[in-house]
Amino acid sequence: MTDTSVDPPRTPRRSPAGAAEAPRPAARRGHRPGTTRPDDGNATAATRPAGTRPTTARPAEGATGAARPVPSTPSATGRPASGAAGVAGSADPTGADLHLDLPATGSRRSALMDALREAIRSGRLAPGTRLPPYRALAADLGIARNTAADAYAELVAEGWLTARQGSGTTVAERAEPVPPTRARRSSRPPRPAHDLRQGQPDAAAFPRTAWLAAGRRALTAAPNEAFGPGDPQGRRELREALADYLARARGVRTDPDRIVVCSGFAHALRLLFDGPRAVLPARTAGSLAVEGYGLAFHRGLLAAAGATTRPLPLDEHGARVGGLTEDPEIRTALLTPAHQFPTGGPLHPGRRAAVVDWARGRGGLVLEDDYDGEFRYDRQPVGALQGLDPERVVYLGTASKSLSPALRLGWMVLPDHLVDRVLAAKGEREAWASALDQLTLAEFIGSGGYDRHVRRMRRRYRDRRDRLVGALAEHAPHIEVTGIAAGLHAVLRLAPGTERSVLKAAAYRGLVLDGLADYRHPLLAAEAMPATDGLVVGYATPPDHAYPAALEALCAILPPPL
Repeated sequence: MTDTSVDPPRTPRRSPAGAAEAPRPAARRGHRPGTTRPDDGNATAATRPAGTRPTTARPAEGATGAARPVPSTPSATGRPASGAAGVAGSADPTGADLHLDLPATGSRRSALMDALREAIRSGRLAPGTRLPPYRALAADLGIARNTAADAYAELVAEGWLTARQGSGTTVAERAEPVPPTRARRSSRPPRPAHDLRQGQPDAAAFPRTAWLAAGRRALTAAPNEAFGPGDPQGRRELREALADYLARARGVRTDPDRIVVCSGFAHALRLLFDGPRAVLPARTAGSLAVEGYGLAFHRGLLAAAGATTRPLPLDEHGARVGGLTEDPEIRTALLTPAHQFPTGGPLHPGRRAAVVDWARGRGGLVLEDDYDGEFRYDRQPVGALQGLDPERVVYLGTASKSLSPALRLGWMVLPDHLVDRVLAAKGEREAWASALDQLTLAEFIGSGGYDRHVRRMRRRYRDRRDRLVGALAEHAPHIEVTGIAAGLHAVLRLAPGTERSVLKAAAYRGLVLDGLADYRHPLLAAEAMPATDGLVVGYATPPDHAYPAALEALCAILPPPL
């Protein structure tokens, strides 16, 4: 162990002319009357009488006290050789990084002290922040060690810094802290007592352990180029895994070269309709047919891109696609064939064939939003519409419902003639979807973890649905519940004129859920489809321990029978 009570040899100091000065006697080196100097600069900084000027007390160098070599080419003034402003980013493995900008002219010691004072005064260096050893700081800035040490010592004496044996030099607690910034008021509403919003899976059920294991395997096997700029089409590993899974589980006809990875359904819509490189620009694509009930967010996104949407009425068999032939301006239709959102129910087989025939005859496209196709409870999931004609249907899927919206991963299965156009709209490099998440999802699918998770969640969500239906049968048997064969939500039909009052009662109880009116297209004529009062209840959102209380609150706000 090194004896820290003996001063280490010093590098000879240089005069402005560059001549080496004679070293001072070791016993008195750096000592001036009126100051105390701890051994090797590692002890607590000594107090001093007012008016005295400590100039040589050395701050602590940390527990190791390891010396760093002096830069080989400092200038005579202790500035970086280039004469530019110094920027410190400690390379010492025992010290913290510290960014400081020093002017190119003037005293190095004064400039360093001013920079440190300003960093502390502004709050950038908070009380307790550990600074790098002065040897490391001097090397990084290209200044003499003694200059950095003297600056530290002066700031210790002034009360800006503290130095303790074995603890290094830290920012001192200040009597006058930096005034706190004005707190920004959050525009987010408070968390509800009971959350029954649709569209969100049970966040507590995310397969953390299995996902972490898949990530480790994926990173271990990943080639080096996976950590470079991303391919806008998506990682090949994920596209291959998706091609196999979608063919097996959803009846999609594709190959990896027809899949483009995106960051979700909204991102896919933007690539198709928005921006200067839009695949289906509004000025040439004509009107876009959408279902009479759907997400207002998607309608708003399309409207912002300049697209005109025309609503298709709904009935118990899904969208009435016969209206597509009546409007020659419609060239594209956006549908949810497996499970109409939000009213529920699959598109009738005859209508599935009819909409594909319409697209073939008009040279149009069908955009298939398969948002929760894996979650069907009464029989096998309805296969994808895309399987009827891969050249006329764009299949859009995501991991938002099956895993988590936090992943920001989706995919487009495209007709062959659209692949290059979508990639041109995306750009030369992947700017949205993380390559590491793509690799992990590919491994998760390929290892069978995704199938196991979907089956487990299908059982859990079916149990949630059954408990909802049972609670309604017991406490509100007059309320009709629909759309329960699949998905993560159900629709509760209410008596005409009661939806608004029920939503007010829900808000009073801290229960958040949606009214059916929020999903109705504003241009949907009443004569084509009369408005219906109802609630859209998401039964997947609450964690298990909170679900019973949420059901109790829901039943309490429902209106009595007429």
